[in-house]
Order: sequence, then structure tokens, then C-alpha cells
Amino acid sequence: MIHITHRIAIDEKEIDESFVRSSGPGGQNVNKVETAVQLRFDARRSPSLPDDVSVRLQKLAGSRLTLDGVIVIIAQTHRSQERNRADALSRLVELIREAAKPPPPKRRPTKPTKGSKERRLEGKAKRSDTKKLRSERPE
Repeated sequence: MIHITHRIAIDEKEIDESFVRSSGPGGQNVNKVETAVQLRFDARRSPSLPDDVSVRLQKLAGSRLTLDGVIVIIAQTHRSQERNRADALSRLVELIREAAKPPPPKRRPTKPTKGSKERRLEGKAKRSDTKKLRSERPE
């Protein structure tokens, strides 16, 4: 079990890992060793996640989310398979933790104070007077 928060834990069987060859520089090592990790987690059908967390997680995932509701995380920054695996898993855990946070409270609309309205109008009048002084009116 992978513990996310005190109330959310994910079974390791829900996470599917596959290893692929990394792209970019790395010499001969890149051509023969599959060090990049492609981690897949089905956020839509996961029994470990509450519904509200699952919905927020899918919104947070953005382009990492497939049409089936599967989150795909690719890690290939490190040269070893284990470090890439740990990196991908920690990124998934962090994403789920972010989704598990309660949503911010709704904004209560407020009205500007009387003083702020007066200051705004005063500033506009002053600016208007300045501009009037610049123009010469032929009479």
C-alpha cells in the first residue's frame, strides 16, 4: 500500500509500470537499456480514491490524462531505472495529495467602500483637470 494522506492509500496493484528507452543524449547506454518509466494510474476507476478527489485529480492531471481517465506519467531524467521509477511514483503521489486538499472556500462578493469610491472619483477629476489645462481652446 502506498500512503498518500491519513485517509487515502493506494494499492500498488492499481499502478501499472512499463519501461521504455529514454530519449536524448546518453551514449551507448540509451540505445540498449530501458531506463525511462511510464507509470499508468486509472483515476476514474480507482476504488481507493473518494469521488471528489478523483474528479479534482482528473482536472489537475491536464494533458497527462487519457480519454479513458488514465493518468500517464513518464520519468526519464535519471540514468537508472530505479531512480526514474521513484521519481514517477513521487510525482503521482504529489498530484494525488494536491487533489486531496479541500477546495478553497467560495469567494463572497463585496462592494467597494464609500471612501474608495470617493478617492477614485477624486483622482479622475484631478486627471481631467490636468488634461483640460493642456488643451488650448480657440475662442
